[in-house]
Amino acid sequence: MNITDQIALVTGANRGIGRQFVLELLERGAQKVYATGRRLESLDFDDARVVPLRLDLLDHDSVVAALQAAPDLTLLVNNAGIATGADLVIGDLAEIRRELDTHFWGTLDVIRAAAPTLAANGGGAIVNILSALSWFATRGAGGYAAAKAAEWNLTNAVRLELAGQGTLVQGVLLGAADTDIMADYAGPKIDPRTVARRSLDGLAEGAIEVIVDDWTAMVKAAVAGDRAEFYTKLGGLL
Repeated sequence: MNITDQIALVTGANRGIGRQFVLELLERGAQKVYATGRRLESLDFDDARVVPLRLDLLDHDSVVAALQAAPDLTLLVNNAGIATGADLVIGDLAEIRRELDTHFWGTLDVIRAAAPTLAANGGGAIVNILSALSWFATRGAGGYAAAKAAEWNLTNAVRLELAGQGTLVQGVLLGAADTDIMADYAGPKIDPRTVARRSLDGLAEGAIEVIVDDWTAMVKAAVAGDRAEFYTKLGGLL
C-alpha cells in the first residue's frame, strides 16, 4: 500500500501511538485522516486533512456513526486500548471484562463496521496494534495479556475472512512504548512514532505482521521453544 492519497481512520488518536499514526500518515501524504477518540476536544490536530470523530469502543452506536461518517475509508488503524493492571484470579472481574470488551469485542465491532466500506473502496488495509503480551503473560497484566492474545487471533481470523475482498490485515506487535499507558513501567521504552513508521513501512511491503522491537522478536523466538525455560528467563528480566 502506498500511503500517499490514502484515507485513514485511527482509533485512540488523541495521544500515544494513535496520535503518532495520525502525524506519520499526514507526513507521508495521506489525503485525509479521521482521528477518533472518546472526547472530540482531545483531538487537537492543526491540519485541515484531519477530521475529528467521536468513537468509543464500548459504545456500539458511536462505532457505527463514526464509520458511517467515513464512506471513503481505505485504511483502518485499530489502536485504541486500555491497561487496567488486573490479574485474572484475584483481580476485579469487571476490569478484566473491560479489557476483553475493549481489545477484542471493541476492535471486532470496528472491523465489522468498516469491512463493507473497505470492500467498496477496493479492499484497502486494516492495522491492529497488538502487544508482545499477545504471546506471554506476566503478573499485573493477566487481563491485558488475555485480551491481547484474543485480539491477536482475531487478527489472524479476520485476515482470512477479508482476503477475498482484497483487504490486507496487519498485526503490529511491540513491547513497551513511551506512552501514558506505560508511564509506570520502569523498563526500556521505544518511541511511539517508531511503531507508526514500521507499521506503514510494512504496509508498503505487504507485510501481514510487523515486529517493532528486539524485545518482541526475542519473545516470539522464545515462546516457540520450552515454555518453562522462557518463563524462568523472563523472571530474571522483569
